[in-house]
Amino acid sequence: MANKNEIRLQKFMAEQGVASRRKSEELIASGKVKVNGHPASLGDKIDPYKDLVTVRGQKITHIRKRKMIYIMLHKPRGYVTTVSDERGRKTVMDLIPDIKERIYPVGRLDKDSEGLLILTNDGSFTNCMTHPSHEYAKVYRVTVRPAVTDEILMNLRNGIVIDGRKTAPAEVTVLSQEEGRVVLEFILHEGRNREIRKMCESQGLEVARLKRTSIGSLKLGMLPQGQYRELSEQEVKKLLRSAGHSENK
Repeated sequence: MANKNEIRLQKFMAEQGVASRRKSEELIASGKVKVNGHPASLGDKIDPYKDLVTVRGQKITHIRKRKMIYIMLHKPRGYVTTVSDERGRKTVMDLIPDIKERIYPVGRLDKDSEGLLILTNDGSFTNCMTHPSHEYAKVYRVTVRPAVTDEILMNLRNGIVIDGRKTAPAEVTVLSQEEGRVVLEFILHEGRNREIRKMCESQGLEVARLKRTSIGSLKLGMLPQGQYRELSEQEVKKLLRSAGHSENK
C-alpha cells in the first residue's frame, strides 16, 4: 500500500530550505545526503514523519508549518552571490544579518554587478523562478565604453555565440550616450552566467557598470543600495505569474 506521506527527497530538501531543488539533486548525486544512515540516490522518496535525513551529517528536521521568507536586496558591487565563500570574499548574506532563518539567493549576480536580487527559503519558488523554461523578463542598465554602432546593436539584439551556443534574442536600447560612454538597457529572457558581459566583450565593449533593475513584475525602485525589504504576498504571486507558473506551488 502506497504511503501518502512519501515525497521526493529533493522536494523535501527544497521545502525545508536546504537548497533549491536542482542544487539538492546535486548534493544527493555527490553523496552528501543520507537517509536513515544510508547514502541517498536520485529518485529516492522519503516519509518526512518517519525517515531521518542528513546533509553533510546535519539532521534536517521536518517542520509542518515553516514560515516562508521572500526578500529583495539591492546588491552592491563587491559581493558574491553565494551563501558562503571558501575564498573569504564578502557574500550577499553579510548584508542581511537580521534574517535568522536559512535563506539563499534565487539566481545570481556576479561580483562586479549590482542591483535587484531575490532571496528566499522557499525551494519550490526558487525552482519556478530559475527553471530554464521561465518566461519573465529581467531588465539591466549597462554602461559600456567606448561607443556603440548600429551593427553592434543589431548583433546584441539578434544573439551572439558564447561558449558554443547562441544567446537568445534580446531587447537592447540606447538610453543615453556621450563621447566614449553609452548607457544601454538590456531586457533578457534567459539567465546564462555573465551573459551580458560576454556579449559586450564579444563586440569590443568594456562594461563599466551593470545594474539589474527588475525581475519580472518586481522592480528595484528606490530601495537603497545594500538594503533589503520583504516582499508582500501579492508581489510573490505576481512574480510566479510573470514566470509563467501557477501560484499554487
